[in-house]
Amino acid sequence: MSEVLEGESKPAASKRIHRSAAEKRRIVEATFAPGISIARVAREHGVNSNQVFQWRYEYRKGILGDAKSRAKLLPVVVEDAALSSVDTTAVPTPQKRAAICVEFPGGISVRVDCETDLHLLRTVVEMLRS
Repeated sequence: MSEVLEGESKPAASKRIHRSAAEKRRIVEATFAPGISIARVAREHGVNSNQVFQWRYEYRKGILGDAKSRAKLLPVVVEDAALSSVDTTAVPTPQKRAAICVEFPGGISVRVDCETDLHLLRTVVEMLRS
């Protein structure tokens, strides 16, 4: 057993902090803001930046638990009254266009055509994957 000599200090005990998955997600999500330094976010939370990079990897893989908190989809209701007032005879028949159909587990499929908003598509796909 080593002995502490006079004038020397004892080595600091390792203080490992166990963080919940929710706290890790919150720290990781703070790194996604434009212009934010991962090292700065890590320092602000008392975490090594390499650990934050690992959490980011786990976050993207869905390992950090409920990733649905990242984006929320709002319910949409279409009322028949609004549609009945539209003159459908004046609307031209749409031409066939190139499209792809993405199928997810559980029988969910998403049809994507050439005019799809990519940001919206990414949000929908992330919600369906989690």
